[in-house]
Parts: sequence; C-alpha cells; structure tokens
Amino acid sequence: MTTLRSHSHLKELEDEGIYIMREVAAQFERPVLLFSGGKDSIVMFHLARKAFHPGKIPFPLMHVDTGHNFPEAIEFRDGLVEKYGVELIVGSVQESIDEGRVEEETGPDASRNALQTVTLLDTLKKHQVDAALGGGRRDEEKARAKERFFSHRDIFGQWDPKNQRPELWNLYNGRKKPGENFRVFPISNWTEMDVWQYIAQENIEIPSIYFAHERKVFNRRGVWLADTEFINKMDDEEVVTKVVRFRTIGDATCTGAVLSDASTMEDIIQEVASARETERGTRHDDKRSETAMEDRKKQGYF
Repeated sequence: MTTLRSHSHLKELEDEGIYIMREVAAQFERPVLLFSGGKDSIVMFHLARKAFHPGKIPFPLMHVDTGHNFPEAIEFRDGLVEKYGVELIVGSVQESIDEGRVEEETGPDASRNALQTVTLLDTLKKHQVDAALGGGRRDEEKARAKERFFSHRDIFGQWDPKNQRPELWNLYNGRKKPGENFRVFPISNWTEMDVWQYIAQENIEIPSIYFAHERKVFNRRGVWLADTEFINKMDDEEVVTKVVRFRTIGDATCTGAVLSDASTMEDIIQEVASARETERGTRHDDKRSETAMEDRKKQGYF
C-alpha cells in the first residue's frame, strides 16, 4: 500500500510539472530550460520529453557555465545534448570576466557562483528569452519557499518577493511588458526525496558524481570541498582521499561533498530519508549571509 501511495504522489507531481511546461510553451515565444547537468535539471528535461512526446522539446537548453564545473556534470550535459539532438545555449562567466562585465573574486573563498547572475541576464537578453524554466524547489532554501510557479521579473531581471501574482485554480498569468521575463519552476512542490524516488521509478540516468566514489577533498569550516585547481587552499588545509558523493551539483568552488557509501539509488534514498541537513547545507555560497540566496534572487539569480 505504501508503494501505491508513493507512486500516486509522484504521478501527481509529474502531471503538475508537465502541465506547467505546456503552459509555458503556450504562453511564451522564446522559452528556455535552464540545464546544469544536476539532478533537478535532468528531471526537468525528462518531464519536458514526456510533455511534448512524440515531438521534440520545443525550446533549447541553456547552461550558465562558470568555468569551474565538475567534469562529470559537463560530460553528462554534452552526452545528453548529443543523444537527444537538442539545442544548447551556453552563457560563459569567463567571457563576462574577459569583457569586464564582472570582476573575478580573490582570496580563499573566491567563487564564480555569484557572478552567474550577470551572465544569465546577458544571455537571456541576447537570445530574447521571455521565460526560463528552472529546477528550483521550495524545500531547498527559505528564499526558494517564497517563489510562485510563474516568477515575474522586471526589465532588469529583478525579483520582488512582495509583488507576486496569485496562482489560483492552476491559472498562471504570463502577461508581461516588453523587456520583462519570467522564471518558471515546474517542480516547486517536489522535495529532494521526491526527486530521488522519481529518478529511481523512471530509471533516469544521472552523473556518477551523485554516487559514492573516492575523491581528493579537504575540510573547510566543516564542509568537504573537492581538491580542484579552482580553489585557493589555505596552509592548514590538508588534502585527503575520502569516499564521498554530492547531493547537489553547482560551482566546484562552493559545492561541498558528503561522506557517504551510498552507491545505489536505494542507498541514496535511504540516506536522504535519514539526513538531518538540507542538500544545500553544504553550499558555501548560501552561508555568506543569512539572506544570501534571497539577495541574489532579487538581483536576477535563478
């Protein structure tokens, strides 16, 4: 009986996500699906394929590339694009730095994660995107919990949490003025557990980085960071080899790993069920201030 209830719950979430994607295709002229190679964007891609089957997905994928990626995520992204023949738009943070649009951070905690906002807004403007589908979920972080499915952004790409449109009876208002756009979050009501159970149920392929593996890491203020050329280590930070996996994938400079021996989907689901910290609890970018995520979103972040 538990299995039946679980499958029914996932079917409701799937139907909701597919409905919203079809609404986007109907209401907007130039939508894109934000894609990073992470589990949430992979689920979004799977939903889009179902929503428009047997036709092709009617919008391109867009990746805002920090240049500080985990290689497993980029390899997965490129393989998926080749396999399904979808269009990929890439906005490069490195190009934004080279053009003087943003300034590279310095110091041990330097990250390009916050720099993504300018690159995202520039890329949306360049391609005249009027709706960007994202994999944000309300359970991730308190600022995410304030989002509607259709999140209106002004001509500067900014989000006002106090000025959102009502969404009653599954009616979504995509009307906008010239220059404005929307971020749309079809899996807002999903939890991390829902995502993993759905991936297991649908047998969706995901990058190997989500499963337990040996990796060189070092501990910074309680977070295990991957030893990469992009991070400036401090003198007292010792690199060790640990068996880890990643619950979330972002910029390698601020995305922490968790010590884990979860090597199968069943193991991951059990681990998530017993976790006492959210998946973004290992993200250094969220710890810069109490309102770090909300501040970035107001400036135009995902």
